[in-house]
Amino acid sequence: MTELAQNLIDGLGRGSIYALLALGVAVVFGVMHLLNFAHGELITVGGYVALWTLGAGWSWYIVTPLIVLSAVLTSLAIERVAFSRVRGSSDFTLLLTSFGVHFVISAIFLLYVSASVKPFDRPSWVTNTYSVGPLNIEVYDTVVIVVTVLTLIGTTLLLQRTMFGLSLRAAAADFDTARLMGVRSDTVIRGAFALSGLLAGIAGVFWLMRAGSISPSAGITPMLKGVLAALIGGLGSLRGAVIGGLVLGLAEVLLRSRLPDSIASLTEGVVFLLIALLFIFRPQGLVTVKHAVRV
Repeated sequence: MTELAQNLIDGLGRGSIYALLALGVAVVFGVMHLLNFAHGELITVGGYVALWTLGAGWSWYIVTPLIVLSAVLTSLAIERVAFSRVRGSSDFTLLLTSFGVHFVISAIFLLYVSASVKPFDRPSWVTNTYSVGPLNIEVYDTVVIVVTVLTLIGTTLLLQRTMFGLSLRAAAADFDTARLMGVRSDTVIRGAFALSGLLAGIAGVFWLMRAGSISPSAGITPMLKGVLAALIGGLGSLRGAVIGGLVLGLAEVLLRSRLPDSIASLTEGVVFLLIALLFIFRPQGLVTVKHAVRV
């Protein structure tokens, strides 16, 4: 029982990061019907910001908001430079554009920075633990869970109690009707990318703290986790994205602890197999949503 409780806490810590990543993917998908495979590059950019600023002697207290800010600005720049030019195009064109952005950003760091993995200092408390009865809980997991809960509360209030949130939800429900009712498409879409970048930046802070290194391809794994979690929860559902992230994190931790040591390294493969079975028997994801009319 103690081991299960320990695994649940570890899984919630990991799943919280996935939930933030998935929520960022779902926000953009809800408005544009765009599955943004360039989402992980926001963390890549934040990683190099961390590398350069920490190398200059700055503390994590200053670097953390810089990582978040860089993710927001990068997300807005991607929308302005790439996606605004193909707005209204087919789903396939939007998908190719997102892949193109991913490869271009990776290539820029590969060519002009370095192809090697660059380590940087992590906060000293990342590996600290504290005891609650028989449980040894990581300070990192506790901070991740608390920050994620506060972020989700803040996002919920933003979406439900502000004009921007109302416009975003209306656009996600039916973009054409929302525009007829006076919703400005440019404002909503850029706001969605800014919110997506904010969520990715917060998730990126914790991802980078745990990793302690950065490379041009570092964004691939968080992108895959975010997209998978959004798919599990049901694309277009913000609530589903959070559920999908938590389910994915818990599944990884529980499988790794339950599988025999000889095949524990195959945890990722088993997770993908379970996700494939989910899509076979429930292709709409865990939460059923009505798809929005594409921009």
